[in-house]
Amino acid sequence: MRAARLIKMVLLLQSRPSMTAAELARELEVSERTVTRDAQALSEAGVPVYADRGRAGGYRLIGGYRTRLTGLARGEAEALFLSGVPGALREMGLEDAASAARLKVSAALLPSVSDASRTAAQRFHLDAPNWFTEPKSPELLPAVADAVWDDRRVTTRYRGREREVERELEPYGLVLKAGVWYLCARIPGNGTFRVYRIDRFMAVTAAGERFERDEEFDLPGFWEERAEQFARSILRAEVVVRLSEAGARGLPYAVDPAGPAREALAAAGPPDDDGWVTVTLPVESEEVAHGQLASLGPDVEVLAPESLRTRFARDAVRLAGLYGRDETLFET
Repeated sequence: MRAARLIKMVLLLQSRPSMTAAELARELEVSERTVTRDAQALSEAGVPVYADRGRAGGYRLIGGYRTRLTGLARGEAEALFLSGVPGALREMGLEDAASAARLKVSAALLPSVSDASRTAAQRFHLDAPNWFTEPKSPELLPAVADAVWDDRRVTTRYRGREREVERELEPYGLVLKAGVWYLCARIPGNGTFRVYRIDRFMAVTAAGERFERDEEFDLPGFWEERAEQFARSILRAEVVVRLSEAGARGLPYAVDPAGPAREALAAAGPPDDDGWVTVTLPVESEEVAHGQLASLGPDVEVLAPESLRTRFARDAVRLAGLYGRDETLFET
């Protein structure tokens, strides 16, 4: 534990001109007194750590000293490639590995570019979850992530729509989509790949044996294909609507997924005499369509099915009853 901390202290000092005891204590998560003792231990071991006294003082390395302890371990190198997603690293339990990797890279850089990590962090930040949602880290995510890194089979208990099932899986990859974690895994024996939500795993136990990974497996391509299949599989109904120019612009933002809505607009005929277009739109259900299309207000008219048109007609009557008929509202 102390050896790792001493190495980290050297790397920190190597990547910066100097650091105060308070700054080192914060980075190393120890007291300033421990920093003083560690600096003395490094000096006694031959590392030229120099302490500047006074208010503007701090610790620095002298004589152009550079450590050779900058080789990245496999886990650190893998974590470094994910360092642009700090929340994901933290949830998978890889934050410490990424921090060590960044320090080693910083220590190996020339002084003129040693502040690259800081300047990049000042300019770019990725915030994956949707607005107005409180992301929750699945309790079993670190265990699943470990199995993914090590190519180890896992025995799982998974909560499906109707019941819990036990499955043996070969975990190939993790995907973070809009704040929700998914596992892409292969079923041993038949080679079928499936997608599982991490927060529905009730138990995950890693097996001692490793599975042989198919090196041709393309995680981004697989996810894109399955996501497209899922988005279209839920569209089990159709509605026919007329849209004003404003309604046509707003349709892709009102319905989810937006892709089929754009395709429907592209396939629509020319506008009628009022400038409205008629669109046949695939939807998940009449209930869902009612909620989504209602956000377009008076810029959409439902033509079919009749049951959905009746819903909107009832909405219009209720709204008129709430607000009354004020003739001044219709004056131009």
